[in-house]
Amino acid sequence: MEPEDDEEPPPAIAINADVVVGETPPHQSDVLRPSQRPDFAEAPAVGVTVITGYLGAGKSTLVNYILNGQHGKRIAVILNEFGEEIGVERAMINEGEGGALVEEWVELANGCICCTVKHSLVQALEQLVQRKERLDHILLETTGLANPAPLASVLWLDEQLESDVRLDSVITVVDAKNLRYQLKSNHDSSSFPEAYYQIAFADVVILNKVDLIASDDCGVVLEDLEKDIHNINSLANIIHSVRCQVDLSKILNRRAYDATHAAHLEALLKENSTLSTSAIHDSGVRTLCICELKKVDIDKVKMWIEEILWDKKYGMDIYRCKGILTVVNSDQLYTLQAVREIYEIVPTRKWKEEESRINKIVFIGRSLNEEILVNTLGACTM
Repeated sequence: MEPEDDEEPPPAIAINADVVVGETPPHQSDVLRPSQRPDFAEAPAVGVTVITGYLGAGKSTLVNYILNGQHGKRIAVILNEFGEEIGVERAMINEGEGGALVEEWVELANGCICCTVKHSLVQALEQLVQRKERLDHILLETTGLANPAPLASVLWLDEQLESDVRLDSVITVVDAKNLRYQLKSNHDSSSFPEAYYQIAFADVVILNKVDLIASDDCGVVLEDLEKDIHNINSLANIIHSVRCQVDLSKILNRRAYDATHAAHLEALLKENSTLSTSAIHDSGVRTLCICELKKVDIDKVKMWIEEILWDKKYGMDIYRCKGILTVVNSDQLYTLQAVREIYEIVPTRKWKEEESRINKIVFIGRSLNEEILVNTLGACTM
């Protein structure tokens, strides 16, 4: 069977080539934000979903499915290839004068648009949101990039983008037939390559190609694969798929980085997901959840998280972090989120009377030390 990522691109019905790589971008003051344009008064930020996955898992199959689907949504797909001209992007690269690359926005029959970025991602996003037609969503496929963390960091809190776009979630596509082998073969590697990173940073994992697993033991295999994924990242939602044919409502508008999103808070407030490293005998990439009943001093927590993320004081490599905090002299529920070295602690709403006020933080990373994390968080209490 041919790899899914080798499929031909969908046909384009119109091409609007007016952006040339190397052209001087407009001055910052010349770029109109949505709120400054009459068409987009009070327009909300457009959600951006990052799509990543191991080679051959089915990322381009997912993109083709969305670009060909009759879903009624106007979705833009950005292919961030950095020189790899494969799959869908063959339809979007032409040679300009003197061999210069010309970037094209490809209009598809179902209203979606496609483009390939060979220069600034921020500039490409700004150009997308300035288009006359309002977008419902933007997908960014990171084919050729091993680690989605840098893109997530840029999209989450990059000041250049202001309120035009918002990071919605990271979607990781994995190959159900080969995932076990990919994880096991790299289990003792000091680098912990793509398969681990992509699952660790995922908000949703699409477990693709489930039809290729032998029917006799399919249920057991899929259950074991879900355990493997949740051992690395217990926060990720898992979706089974054949050829990446998924319900778009399950991967779009997840609002995984929205501190006030109800589903996000409900997941963190659940008491039954406390995890421990007591049964873990290696320093691999995995999830750890710690709790503290006493109220914390917010300034001490900030110093504590900066020592962990910035100074690597305790030798732990943190990829993602999500949590809720109950703070001294405040009736507000605070949320903590971090991607690598970037973090955010914000008050989101008042604690409800029926809620158990607790500090609960989920860490995803490598060489996590439960005892140190519990003790050092305890030192932040009052």
